[in-house]
Amino acid sequence: MNYTLHQLQIFLKVVQTQSVTKAAEELHLTQPAVSIQLKNLQDQFDIPLTEVVSRRLCITDFGREIAEIAEKIVSQVEAINFKTMAYKGQLTGKLKISVVSTGKYVMPYFLTDFMKEHPGIELQMDVTNKSKVISSLEKNEVDFALVSILPSNLNIEKLDLLQNNLYLVSNTKTKFKNNKNAQEIFKNMSLIFREKGSGTRQTMERFIERNAIVVEKKMELTSNEAVKQAVIAGLGCSIMPLIGIKNELHNQELQIIPFKGLPIKTTWSLIWLKGKRHSPVSASLLEYMKQDKDRIVKDKFGWYEGS
Repeated sequence: MNYTLHQLQIFLKVVQTQSVTKAAEELHLTQPAVSIQLKNLQDQFDIPLTEVVSRRLCITDFGREIAEIAEKIVSQVEAINFKTMAYKGQLTGKLKISVVSTGKYVMPYFLTDFMKEHPGIELQMDVTNKSKVISSLEKNEVDFALVSILPSNLNIEKLDLLQNNLYLVSNTKTKFKNNKNAQEIFKNMSLIFREKGSGTRQTMERFIERNAIVVEKKMELTSNEAVKQAVIAGLGCSIMPLIGIKNELHNQELQIIPFKGLPIKTTWSLIWLKGKRHSPVSASLLEYMKQDKDRIVKDKFGWYEGS
């Protein structure tokens, strides 16, 4: 047999995602490239690793056993790499962070300099909705999570990073009278929500309920980017975090609609389970964040502060 580490890594990702397409996306490879490597690995076994049932990719029992062994092999190779870096005096290991969808506009800026300073660290950052972020934190699958609404059912510690401001926005082709009020805005326009489990949706629903706003037309989309594009296209309006629409406001694709009670203000916070024993990597990041967060906010978010 002559399988490669690369083939094993690709096969593991296919097993984890149950999809060649999703594996290709997460590995930043083309789908044909993943399929070819999967076939090359399969050609070395007489027993199938995968099978297609009702157009769905399934992992065979044999494939799962091979995946378990492959995971150990990949883990040991990573350990060798980390050990080599450690002997060179570099901080090494994995850093796992789960980030709510809009947090993708925030978290990278707090990580860039730290990751450059410590090239031996392997970053795994999962960007998803709030429900999945909190679930991964609760299961202790990640070192940290970035949220704008703190979970009420978990015993956590936190480090506040940046204020989160949410405004009502529409495309610039939609015209409003000077006396913008809820009845006028929502009579003929749909209000576009994120999916259930989203922190932005939760914030919107609280605001609507607190202000007794009647929304006649509603629409639901499953990502912040999808909501943004729908608003630009004129499908409706939405309450969106300012941090994610900077370019669209500058390019005059979106406009902020003045509205009583807005902006809604929350806080981007890095959170972790109370009492968690941090690895050297996660402890170093936390110390870095505490010392440098003000500098990062000033350098990277100067346009945003005080909005």
